[in-house]
Amino acid sequence: MNIAGWVWGLTIVGLLGLLAFDFVFHVRNAHVPTLKEAAVWSVGYIGVAVLFGVGMFALGGADAGSEYVAGYVTEKALSVDNLFVFLIMMASFRVPRENQQKVLLFGIAFALAARTGFIFLGAALINTYSWVFYLFGLILLLTAGKLLKPEQGEEALQTNQVVVRLAGKVIPTSEHYDGDKLITTIDGRRVMTPMLLVMVAIAGTDVLFAVDSIPAIFGLTQNTYIVFTATAFSLLGLRQLYFLIDGLLDRLIYLSYGLSVILGFIGLKLVLHALHENSVPFINGGRPVHVVEVGTGFSLLVIVAVLAVTVVGSLLSHRDEPDSIELLDRAAADHDLAGSGHTRSR
Repeated sequence: MNIAGWVWGLTIVGLLGLLAFDFVFHVRNAHVPTLKEAAVWSVGYIGVAVLFGVGMFALGGADAGSEYVAGYVTEKALSVDNLFVFLIMMASFRVPRENQQKVLLFGIAFALAARTGFIFLGAALINTYSWVFYLFGLILLLTAGKLLKPEQGEEALQTNQVVVRLAGKVIPTSEHYDGDKLITTIDGRRVMTPMLLVMVAIAGTDVLFAVDSIPAIFGLTQNTYIVFTATAFSLLGLRQLYFLIDGLLDRLIYLSYGLSVILGFIGLKLVLHALHENSVPFINGGRPVHVVEVGTGFSLLVIVAVLAVTVVGSLLSHRDEPDSIELLDRAAADHDLAGSGHTRSR
């Protein structure tokens, strides 16, 4: 499916318009969204993504439409899992709840920009070197194994503390927030606020998330336009979704296991595709290996089924004290211990 340049242009302008709308009408004035507000706008952004998918089916055909849906569902699921890490980061930096919207919108905008770069880089590599499919498959298999470990939130928290210490040593930093300002003045000196620190931490985490996100969607489709739009629409509305389901995140205790299965499945799918397109000299003499390739329809079925079982199983499971509560308490305690470490100017 070839996409004309003007279609790319309209798509990018539309996405930037949605981000600008989000900032002007929701984020510019700091407030805590009500449950109704978060639900309405979450449904609205999902509706826009669904309408785009309908258009993809109508104009691009069943294959393109299925690839978009599979990519969108996978990226959305990965984004929800990432929200749990964001929750820990917000607690670690003690971000006032009314200012969390601005942090999340910045993270979404940065993630969209960074992943766009990764997408075009990945597309260029795939079109030039067929062995990249082996690399992407290996990345996903390693990530799938990593998701089985419960230390994901703790690693993010440790990364945050490193960022805090390094920033405190290099740039004068205030201890307290000044509304949603990134820079404030203390004793006549301009210093960085923790608001800027948490945005830097979010941005760094977004780059790490792209390492498994981009290979995952390239495992479902190699069409750059579908990869870009599925990724972009999965990110839009993430801010509203955060406030809508942050109370449910503690209950999605099996989500990481479900994502592990999905990423492992896509990783194997990429390896099979790499074997089918093989040109690596030390594998089968540089000739393609005749293997069974997994179709998009079956991939979509597996992804939806795994997510459904994971979510339903999590919600039906009963736990007196979710692991995330312990992580959040530890985040707050670590922040208090490190509080003096990132204060350089008063």
